[in-house]
Amino acid sequence: MTRIVVDPLTRIEGHLRIEVEVENGVITDAWSAGTMARGIEVLLQGKDPWDAPYVTSRVCGVCEGVHNIASSQAMEDAFGIELTEAGRLMRNIFSAGYYVHDHFIHFYVLSALDFLDIMAIAEYKGSDPGLLAIKSKIVGLVMAGDTSPFTPRYQPDEFSVSDPETVTTLVSHYLRAVELKAKSQKMLSYLTGIQPHPNAMNVGGCTATPSVETLRDLRNLWVEQAEFVNNVYLPDVLAVGYGPLLPLAASAFGATAGNYLAYPMLPQGSPSAAGDNSFGGSNPMFKGGVIMATGPRGSLADIGPVNVAPVDYDQITESVTNSWYDYPAGVNKIHPSEGVTKFNLDKSGAYSFMKAPRYDSQPMEVGPLARGMVNKFPQLDAFFKAGGREGVVARHLSRAVISKMIIDEGLAWIDRLIEMRVAGPLVGMHEKAVPRTGRGMGVWDAPRGALGHWVEVDNHRIKNYQLVVPSTWNAGPRDENGVKGPYEQALIGAPVPDIDNPINVVRIIRSFDPCIACAVHLIDPHTNDIKVVKIS
Repeated sequence: MTRIVVDPLTRIEGHLRIEVEVENGVITDAWSAGTMARGIEVLLQGKDPWDAPYVTSRVCGVCEGVHNIASSQAMEDAFGIELTEAGRLMRNIFSAGYYVHDHFIHFYVLSALDFLDIMAIAEYKGSDPGLLAIKSKIVGLVMAGDTSPFTPRYQPDEFSVSDPETVTTLVSHYLRAVELKAKSQKMLSYLTGIQPHPNAMNVGGCTATPSVETLRDLRNLWVEQAEFVNNVYLPDVLAVGYGPLLPLAASAFGATAGNYLAYPMLPQGSPSAAGDNSFGGSNPMFKGGVIMATGPRGSLADIGPVNVAPVDYDQITESVTNSWYDYPAGVNKIHPSEGVTKFNLDKSGAYSFMKAPRYDSQPMEVGPLARGMVNKFPQLDAFFKAGGREGVVARHLSRAVISKMIIDEGLAWIDRLIEMRVAGPLVGMHEKAVPRTGRGMGVWDAPRGALGHWVEVDNHRIKNYQLVVPSTWNAGPRDENGVKGPYEQALIGAPVPDIDNPINVVRIIRSFDPCIACAVHLIDPHTNDIKVVKIS
């Protein structure tokens, strides 16, 4: 038996450590650890509730805007504020635009290189001038010893795509995706003032009052993003998923236990009742729901008969049994509305700064595959019927499908906003004084999954604030019953034929798009020797 530690795991953030035990070339046990404390909850105690959306959007430099929205909705729930139509549309357009670039950047920049033999470019024999330019550029960089950003990397294996034309084409799309990411940031700043960390969205709606000309510029950039999603990103994912990676998909590679949770998002109707405040409106484009596993993990071949239950937010709890936190004596799990953030860095047995969220005492996979399962995407069902199974490839497919759905629907929201702006000034906000006391919840299905904020206001100040974020749902540690979190479940049974090249570990975890980032340490449990593998 060999123990392998991958820390850090992604190129963006170095706060996730994955440890696995490998026996006879297969992972037999796994631990997922968040190695950095968040602490935002403690920081907010005693602060003005209006500060919370700004502060919580600093949780992350990637998924900042969705925290802003969820936090604002929690305050609106506590204050009793109903959104304006313009405010709801601007939040939807911002979130939808953010979603789309987040997903194609994940596929091309953060994950695709785990499946490509990048040096196959040198063997490209075609005549496409654009691809020949890519070949010349990459080969030139390699000759000069400058292979960034394609290295460091794990060594290609049997599941790496090595066809020269396919690899060269995907790398050209990688470069195009980076260009469009920059344009998307500019596009979204038309509504939010700056990107990242928007200033315009806050409790009550959105303060932006863009001109008709600005909105038409935004629309033009949106159409450019749509052309890339519909004609490049989705076709690439389908070609790879149904082609070279279908054997991997058919093995349920990287599947979790089969419990899925998704929250509603992108409301298409204004709030008609106070109960809609937590969701920013009614009739969401993507419905929320819960699926509990009924068979072996990754076994689903037909999404039709799967039972999807409504989300009961009272069923959400967090455990800290294996986390560096303490709960009051005798308490082993707490609902986030009553949540406690008390650090204990010397806690015996703890191995993560993440708590362990559970729904009805069960670990839940959240994110694009959960959203696709709950909303029963026809494209996902077709993939299962073609032999694909739940797991890594299904997650990538779900992201691409979601991107297409959102980019297409978003044009209607922009056109409605332009129509309203032509008719007169935009009223994006409903304001209301901070109540003396109140409780609120705001939820949103962020690109990485179910995001919830809970707040308690007392004497016009924040008494308690808790966040349960997507990567905590997926990357959380074992709970009070010793049940593994979704990352840990997904790794069990995965093949690692070469312990010096544990590429399948990163393929699985990166398919979740962890928002937490490359040296590899290997520990031999018999000798305690530690090897450091420097990927090149």
